[in-house]
Amino acid sequence: MSETKGIGVVESVVLDVPDVAVAGAFWEELLGGRVIQEPSDDGAWLVVGTREGWLVAAQPAPDLVPARWPSQEHPQQLHLDLRVPDLAAATSAAVAQGATLLRENATWNTLADPAGHPFDLCLSDEVDRTTVWGVTFDVPDAAVAARFWSGVLGDEIAYEGDGMAMLGGPRTVMFQQVEDYNAPAWPDPARPQQVHLDLGIGDRDPDEAEAAVLALGATRLPGGGDTFRVFADPAGHPFCLCWG
Repeated sequence: MSETKGIGVVESVVLDVPDVAVAGAFWEELLGGRVIQEPSDDGAWLVVGTREGWLVAAQPAPDLVPARWPSQEHPQQLHLDLRVPDLAAATSAAVAQGATLLRENATWNTLADPAGHPFDLCLSDEVDRTTVWGVTFDVPDAAVAARFWSGVLGDEIAYEGDGMAMLGGPRTVMFQQVEDYNAPAWPDPARPQQVHLDLGIGDRDPDEAEAAVLALGATRLPGGGDTFRVFADPAGHPFCLCWG
């Protein structure tokens, strides 16, 4: 991977799930993707790749406390937005595959996957199949979140207003302001992360990348390994810087 104009690029959207195989089968079928990394006997990750280049991963979290959307008692924290050409048909298909319909709207529906992670199906005349549009963070301040992630990813802020913000990079990242925002407190099992982003830093020195995200307002979290380090953004969302 070449160097980026930011600190890292979005490599994977990682879902914490109680059953990796169930999650993988659901997202593979929903997205029309393919499994590019099978879980091993020790319950390691499963990764689904989409035709538009997104990676959606499932990592084992046997004691996951699922989100209770729209409550902030156990909040979703962030979610995937998918574009579909036929909202009713896509919703029916997702429910048949194991999703739960949470709320219907005129141009988008909110559902939850088998692990309880909310996601939106958004009607679009620009697609002819289900595609990943982007990922949306719940945050206490959309403008603050957009500035932080713009610095991390090197993407310009394409929209900001009315409690919303969006970055204009190759992987759409959005932010929605919510009242009574309740941040995760990873690794506290009572307030777990639900979803996180893995960011590839390419050939950048990990110490330099760490210093750069800390300077932007990130917090170093416990954990990590030989090829990744764990941080939280200013709203408390965990994310990983990955290399190798």
